[in-house]
Amino acid sequence: DPGHVRPEVTAGRGVARRDRSTAMSSPGSTTKIDLSQLSTRDALDLAILVEEEAKDRYLEFADQMKAHRNDETRRFFEFMADNEEKHREALAARRYDLFGTEAVRVSRGMIFDVEAPAYGEARMFQTVREALQTALRSEVKAFEFFTAALSQVTDPAARALFTELCHE
Repeated sequence: DPGHVRPEVTAGRGVARRDRSTAMSSPGSTTKIDLSQLSTRDALDLAILVEEEAKDRYLEFADQMKAHRNDETRRFFEFMADNEEKHREALAARRYDLFGTEAVRVSRGMIFDVEAPAYGEARMFQTVREALQTALRSEVKAFEFFTAALSQVTDPAARALFTELCHE
């Protein structure tokens, strides 16, 4: 599918490109990180950012549902944001245990929509069932991203982390 984007390493730097081969990652997700050079610390930082981005998007959706007085779906999106935050906190604790306060070398600007639902997913009269389908699509998107990334990550501990994230 020409709309699929996958992380690719070109000339020593990570770039996102349109992929006309098999779908190895999710449509719309991108990363500007050289995955072949990813250390364990960088992999943890990337995973933390992915969870943070998803949490923030779910909170944006919850705010939209609040504005439209769609309380049941708002609560679902808040629940999803809480789950993403729990994942982020667990990863952050793991990172701190291993690396303390060592500098972060990846930034939120290096990723986009790895696990976060697409902006167009929230709708005024969205049902909880539709919101659940949105969340499922986002989890599949993350699985596809980390699965595709495994083909490029060389650090054994980073590979183990990405494998774990694929099964989350």
